[in-house]
Amino acid sequence: MNARNLAALALGDFRDRVRRPVYAVTLLAAVGLGCLAVPPAGGRWAIVAVGEYRGLYNSAYTGVATALAAALWITVGGFYVVRKGIGRDTDTGVGQILAATPLRSAGYLAGRFLSNLLVLASMLAVLAGTTLVLQLVRGEDRAVDPVALLGPFLTLALPVVAVTAGAAVFFETVRPLRGGGGNVVWFLLALAFCIGGQAGGGPFDGLGVHEVSGSMDAALTGVTGGAPHRPFSLGLTKVDAPLIPFQWDGLRLSGGFLCGRLVLVLLAVGLAVLPALWFGRFDPARSSGSVNGGVGATGSGQQDVPTAPAGPAPVVLPATAPERGRGIGRLVAGEVRILLGGVSRWWWLGAAALGAAAAVLPIGLVTGLVLPALWLWPVLLWSRLGSRQAEHGLDGLLGACPAPRLRLLAEWASGLVLTVLLGLVPLVRELLAGDVRGAACWAAGALFIPALAMFLGYLSRSHRPFQALYLPLWYLVANHVAAVDFMGAVRVAGRPAGPGPLVVAALALAMLLAVVLLGAARRGTRD
Repeated sequence: MNARNLAALALGDFRDRVRRPVYAVTLLAAVGLGCLAVPPAGGRWAIVAVGEYRGLYNSAYTGVATALAAALWITVGGFYVVRKGIGRDTDTGVGQILAATPLRSAGYLAGRFLSNLLVLASMLAVLAGTTLVLQLVRGEDRAVDPVALLGPFLTLALPVVAVTAGAAVFFETVRPLRGGGGNVVWFLLALAFCIGGQAGGGPFDGLGVHEVSGSMDAALTGVTGGAPHRPFSLGLTKVDAPLIPFQWDGLRLSGGFLCGRLVLVLLAVGLAVLPALWFGRFDPARSSGSVNGGVGATGSGQQDVPTAPAGPAPVVLPATAPERGRGIGRLVAGEVRILLGGVSRWWWLGAAALGAAAAVLPIGLVTGLVLPALWLWPVLLWSRLGSRQAEHGLDGLLGACPAPRLRLLAEWASGLVLTVLLGLVPLVRELLAGDVRGAACWAAGALFIPALAMFLGYLSRSHRPFQALYLPLWYLVANHVAAVDFMGAVRVAGRPAGPGPLVVAALALAMLLAVVLLGAARRGTRD
């Protein structure tokens, strides 16, 4: 396959992906992250900090801070945007056409890798533009240095993004990693990479944090005359007082560091092309007992729809209330059956084990540890909400059903039933302990989780944005970040320290209202 054909394959797929809602949702999240990386001077939240200091908002500091934040976010969230390229070729029949061409497996996988990289690099480009705007808006130093501003995106963020692009191709060609379970595996791997990549001995210089922290620490020591080796923080952190700015003129990267970044890119390419050893290139003759272009042995093409361990849930259309005349209860029951379809006994045994732990452990461990674990367990099931009809091609069929608003609310209610069922034992423990505010936070969280899943699923028509957002959100709660605690897990003096339950419940109701209004708008467009 020549370079021109490879570029055409990558560009065609890139144009298709950037038109999808999931791309826009992730892009907006990335822009929001850029605003967090360069917060107002008096802000109490920071992404990058050196002790109680931060760099003056010049091109060098804003470029590095946003590039590091982008490396964190796109490594985790960008994977969910790009990971279904091979599966989409299977679903649309393009793969069968490609199987009849001279295109080799290595060339096809390289094209998919380039397409993934273009999508993720476009997010970096938007973040770089956001960084320029933020530097001018913050106004501490409006002198723009293009090299200092853009260099960190090329040397710090782009190699890490390339690894994400290669991993997305690799995951699609390995059967156990192809579905929703692979999304969870990637989150854990990316988390380990991002945390380990901040260490000085990280392979291939990790995220480049060690180089940045050493440079900033040396500059700060020269300015303040204080002791070196101040703690360097990368990640969303609440500070007690606004950070103190100091002058930092940017990185002086060594040849060894740049070689390490180049090796990281080459490893990403190797990760993407390695599956050519077993990838069947959509050839039915090679589908038996092997991975074949992202399609399992059944050839269903639904490999990326999140399922419980037992396999895909059956697609069953619930009867609407007007058809049966049995009210909302029967409709919700039907949605619950669909949501839980295909869940294995092992999944239920795991849930039962967590429930038993909630019944016997001290109440502090129940609210701070077991409840978050219980409300992580069904993440693949929740992610079906709102996106199931689009991913199974049922839009037209369900659009003809009566009571569409009632059906949407019943779908959300099925997620609510699952959330309540999993968290019931911690709720009983809170009530027995007289923790009324904790129980109120629990109730707000039970409303919030399925509402978030419905909103993101219905907006993007994909299950992946919920997984991409909920997993980091859950991680922040598990690490006691009170500002995002939607379930009452973070406690100070035994009382929930997060947002009030009324705030969380109001946000849940607002997302439900948005789903109903968006559904009405879509039906009006079809009509």
